[in-house]
Amino acid sequence: MAALELYSKFARVWIPDTTEVWRSAELTKDYKPGDPVLHLQLEDETGFEYKLDPKSIVLPPLRNPDILVGENDLTALSYLHEPAVLHNLRVRFTDSKLIYTYCGIILVAINPYESLSIYGSDIISAYSGQNMGDMDPHIFAVSEEAYKQMARDEKNQSIIVSGESGAGKTVSAKYAMRYFATVSGSSAEARVEEKVLASSPIMEAIGNAKTTRNDNSSRFGKYIEIGFDRNHHIIGANMRTYLLEKSRVVFQASEERNYHIFYQLCACAHLPEFEPLKLGSADDFPYTNQGRSPIIEGVNDLKEMEATRKAFSLLGITEAHQMGLFQILSAILHLGNVEVKERGSSSCGISDESGHLAVFCDLTEVSYESMAHWLCHKKLKTATEILNKPVTRLEATNGRDALAKHIYAKLFSWIVSQVNKALSTSSKPHSFIGVLDIYGFETFEVNSFEQFCINYANEKLQQQFNMHVFKLEQEEYMKEQIPWTLIDFYDNQPCINLIEAKMGLLDLLDEECTMPKGSDDSWAQKLYNTHLKKSSHFEKPRMSNKAFIILHFADKVEYQCDGFLEKNKDTVNEEQINVLKASKFDLLVELFQDEETPAAPSSTAPPGRAKLGRSTQSFREHKKSVGLQFRNSLHLLMDTLNATTPHYVRCIKPNDVKAPFMLDPHRAVQQLRACGVLETIRISSAGFPSRWTYQEFFSRYRVLMRQKDFLSDRKLTCQSVLERLVQNKDKYQFGKTKIFFRAGQVAYLEKLRADKLRAACINIQKTIRCWLARKKYLRIRQATITLQKYTRGHQARCLCKTLRRTRATVIFQKYTRMWAARRQFLRQRTAAVLIQRLLRGYTARLEYKRLVCERKALLIQRWVRGFLARWRFRRIKRAVVYLQCCVRRMLARRELKKLKIEARSVEHYKKLNFGMENKIMQLQRKLDDNILISLCRILVSQLQTQGQTHEKEVEGLRAELLQLRAELDQQQQMLSNSLELPHDARIQASLQHEISRLTQQNMDLLEQMGKQDKIIRKLKKHLKTYMKKFGEQSSPENMVGESGRTVSIVRKERDFQGMLEYRREDESKLFKILITELKPRGVAVNLVTGLPAYILFMCLRHADYASDDQRVSTLLNSSINTIKNVLKKRGDFETISFWLANTCRFLHCLRQYSGEEAYAKHNTPRQNEHCLTNFDLSEYRQVLSDLAIQIYQQLIRVIENILHPKIAPAMLEQETIQGVMGVKPTGMRKRTPSFNEEGSHSLESILKQLDVFYYTLLQHGNDTEVVRQVIKQQFYVICSVTLNNLLLRKDMCSWSKGLQIRYYSQLLQIKKKSQDDAEAICTMCTALTTEQIVKILRLYTPVNEFEERVSISFIKSVQTLLKDRKESSQLLMDAKIIFPVTFPFNPSPVALETIQIPSSLNLSFLTRV
Repeated sequence: MAALELYSKFARVWIPDTTEVWRSAELTKDYKPGDPVLHLQLEDETGFEYKLDPKSIVLPPLRNPDILVGENDLTALSYLHEPAVLHNLRVRFTDSKLIYTYCGIILVAINPYESLSIYGSDIISAYSGQNMGDMDPHIFAVSEEAYKQMARDEKNQSIIVSGESGAGKTVSAKYAMRYFATVSGSSAEARVEEKVLASSPIMEAIGNAKTTRNDNSSRFGKYIEIGFDRNHHIIGANMRTYLLEKSRVVFQASEERNYHIFYQLCACAHLPEFEPLKLGSADDFPYTNQGRSPIIEGVNDLKEMEATRKAFSLLGITEAHQMGLFQILSAILHLGNVEVKERGSSSCGISDESGHLAVFCDLTEVSYESMAHWLCHKKLKTATEILNKPVTRLEATNGRDALAKHIYAKLFSWIVSQVNKALSTSSKPHSFIGVLDIYGFETFEVNSFEQFCINYANEKLQQQFNMHVFKLEQEEYMKEQIPWTLIDFYDNQPCINLIEAKMGLLDLLDEECTMPKGSDDSWAQKLYNTHLKKSSHFEKPRMSNKAFIILHFADKVEYQCDGFLEKNKDTVNEEQINVLKASKFDLLVELFQDEETPAAPSSTAPPGRAKLGRSTQSFREHKKSVGLQFRNSLHLLMDTLNATTPHYVRCIKPNDVKAPFMLDPHRAVQQLRACGVLETIRISSAGFPSRWTYQEFFSRYRVLMRQKDFLSDRKLTCQSVLERLVQNKDKYQFGKTKIFFRAGQVAYLEKLRADKLRAACINIQKTIRCWLARKKYLRIRQATITLQKYTRGHQARCLCKTLRRTRATVIFQKYTRMWAARRQFLRQRTAAVLIQRLLRGYTARLEYKRLVCERKALLIQRWVRGFLARWRFRRIKRAVVYLQCCVRRMLARRELKKLKIEARSVEHYKKLNFGMENKIMQLQRKLDDNILISLCRILVSQLQTQGQTHEKEVEGLRAELLQLRAELDQQQQMLSNSLELPHDARIQASLQHEISRLTQQNMDLLEQMGKQDKIIRKLKKHLKTYMKKFGEQSSPENMVGESGRTVSIVRKERDFQGMLEYRREDESKLFKILITELKPRGVAVNLVTGLPAYILFMCLRHADYASDDQRVSTLLNSSINTIKNVLKKRGDFETISFWLANTCRFLHCLRQYSGEEAYAKHNTPRQNEHCLTNFDLSEYRQVLSDLAIQIYQQLIRVIENILHPKIAPAMLEQETIQGVMGVKPTGMRKRTPSFNEEGSHSLESILKQLDVFYYTLLQHGNDTEVVRQVIKQQFYVICSVTLNNLLLRKDMCSWSKGLQIRYYSQLLQIKKKSQDDAEAICTMCTALTTEQIVKILRLYTPVNEFEERVSISFIKSVQTLLKDRKESSQLLMDAKIIFPVTFPFNPSPVALETIQIPSSLNLSFLTRV
């Protein structure tokens, strides 16, 4: 389709406008070639004639269809031009509150001037691992792309963040570094990522300041290289800085501040450690009060100082060095307060009445006389002698300021070097990601040397950017085998040559700086003579001989030559530097180590000449020009960037009043032109900007296809359809995987699609409406005809009569009411004016008197109440302290007395043995004489042993009594010593000592009781053994044997008691076979569910039966540790599920056979006989419960890792209803993902995976309640990931997407216009938070022409209705949450004696007992 045919009636175009830059209008008449004007209708429905230039006939740019407005990527727009870009950014920023937008390879970031909750750890987790086009644009998406390309391609990356002051460059760079620190972590224990983040507050303190455009403007450029090892963990970082604004140290414009660190120091002046610095308020120092704006709203300088000091400490800068830094910074402030007074016409002197110079010299530890002298003098060197010449007051003041700037610059460089030292690593990084935070293109009313250097740097960066964009376009065309046509793009190499080439501006500037009588005027004349009319990028202003104009890539900039030479030379009095080098302050001397003179020449040289030579060489080193240094560092930076893969972030400042979410179109267009966004659009639109895959084209435009167009090959189908729809083959090209379209062709196809859909809808509506109307018509036609016939005549007559009377009445009422109302109004106005005048005067006088009285009363009340409160507080405090002391002393004495009595008593030991003696006597009655005698002997020996033990204990108690007496003596000694202390201290000391002594005594007594408990348990064990022996000796078999009868003994088959015995040397073999080598698949699936748990428990039963506590402990601990090791090595789902089931079954067996009534009631009588008898394993039950929880959490994490990559494609991206969703243009980011897309996941694949999980859990014998909790957790993961992706993907918030999902479809499909609709949303969407509802409404995107966007007024109505909700402000759901799990008791009906061990397990060494 020809381009002119698009300018038909109802087509919308953009026309220039002085207020909004571009304004939308609609054609009311078709345009024909040769028409002098376009007939337009503006949005306010006013007519307008747009005149065309008859020579060029440049038509206004066309407007994109509404469905393309608000796209994530500007390259997805069909018409790529400046108004389309501006409108798309404005819709996203002001309406949808989206600050990030892609423009091909650029991320455009608009400063919202408002804190947004889109940078939390949940957002980082959501973007981690995602392809760049899969989620909405974000700085984290760019960071993830750089990180993945570094890991995939093993190539260094760079993120170039640029923009003018106040655009948010520093914040964007900070969030990029935070992302790297979060997703990569550190491979060492030093936590390097924390140090990388800690460098930000330090650099902001010493390098950022408040300007009229930004409260935290970065006044220097920096490039941070974050190093990574082979495992892609952060191991170090390095920072390079560029062009620090030193002039801000001594001068600030109105409403601006000096660097933050000075105000932080002044805020800490009251702290004890800062008192030697003799600081005060920031208003007391000229270096901090010139801007008359020392406070930033919402910023606490004292707290910021704490953060700065904490960051210094984290980076290893000691407190001593920190105080040294603060000492030098304070000296700079005091230096600015040094006053210089004139002494004649050509000399001056220091007036140090305030003592600031003395304070400066004390802080820097330099000679007062030397500094005072060289502040007012300078040294002149001739061929034969050295002269000291006084300077004027102006020169001395400038020299003082130059010294302050030089000291601060040295201190800044030293801090940067210390930061780099703290971030450095001994090992060489395998790769790195660089983050460049550099100033954008600048143009002011007065532009000087700083703006010249900044714009020079931006010229270099723009050249690198243009070449990279051009290269990517060429690679894309070659990859798709599209014929490559040379695209013309702006080459700024001539402008760069003008600045940096031989005899360029910088060379001429350096040459002029070396001239003895060089000046800014002579340098300007050299520029005119060298470049005027010879370079197309150089111009001379008409009305000035001290300025020049450079045609930069972004704009024309006029530079004033005044100050260029001085700033380029950066001169400082050399003798002042020598005074500082002679300081006794080590840190200050260290700052100037790089300015030390080189080694002395050979001894053959004359002494005087050697001295002069050294001084001259030092002077020349110091005189190295700023422009040359900046050019060299810029070339090094460009070499680094060219060796990396760049990623671009362009920050835009939306307005100059810092209003949130307000876009000034003039400022936005100016920055878009300067930052290269429009150049990217121009390069892209010169070729084939719109690119669709064949599948996307087929899905979107299948409605335009006829039945005969459908072929077996999708590619051939698309080719045949496109050749039929677009006759001009130059408007498109077929690539290997994509179709390439010229600008405007997608809009034409969208128009065809919309027309066909509209025609189909009209046809359907016509048929249905016709049927309904005819049905109704036939029903009422007969009745209507009859009624009409008799009533029309009567109604017409009545109507005519009524109209006449109504008109007459209205005219009469009009004039009567007007006269009465005007008369009443005039009288009331006169009376009201008089009453108001008198009443207001009286009220004002009364109010003034009341305010005066109230103020005086409040002043009196404040002082009186303060005095009474302080007096009452002191009385109550003294009384309470005295009462506490008395009460604590009384309680301590009581406790002391009680503990002493218990310590001396040994009666409680006898009580412990009372029950045992009764059992022994009962046993003696049952035994016969022989057994009784032997048993008595044993007991007597034991009692003798116990008696000896008691005697030893008595001796121990006596020794303890002696120790207590010694302690009492020691306490009396301490009491006598404490009498010499003050009353409060004496009470405190005595109570503290007594508490510690009693605590120690109680610990000793508890230890003794524990020993007695062990003895009692041992005696009980012996008692059970003797009872067993007694029962065997008194059995009938023994009785028969004693009677002398000979009886044959027949061995019966013993019943299996559900116990398994093994030898101690087979213990490791048991765990190896049963746990380590047992596979869930194969052998394990054919076993009884929970068989390993049953076997372990039967082995445990035998250890309990044998009363072998060591074996019980070893069996349980080894089982737990072996299970942990297996899960650590083999963390697949089946293994985890299998051992979760067996751990739970082992836990249930310990409960079931514990003998506790709560569990025993579920057992059979036979199972109750198998209960554990000798050991209480309740503590091990808790350990096993904890192990089961750990296994469950590991199982959930494995499920999350399996489901996570499948959820978004299956739940959101899959088109379950073919043809409903369609595919919108997605731009460059979606077309070129970082990695090849894997096989698409569908909802069926997720359901199959869930079935696998469910049946595996059941097959392994997991409890039903545990399976239910796992399923609940699975659905939570699916819902949370789906919602999070929906909230971060604008392309998924549409009406058609609501057909695929259930709950959110209510919000996506409901009407969104009236107040009733807003109330319905608030009623239905109770599970979503307010922020989530508003986010989805803002992201709602029409897919077809028939849909409408959600209006801002409707969103505000929903916010008003939801404002009373009390809920979390977090936007995303935490997909990592694991719900608390419980393991309800589930008794096993399986009898232990019925369990058979299959031979396949090779457990033949286990013996059934």
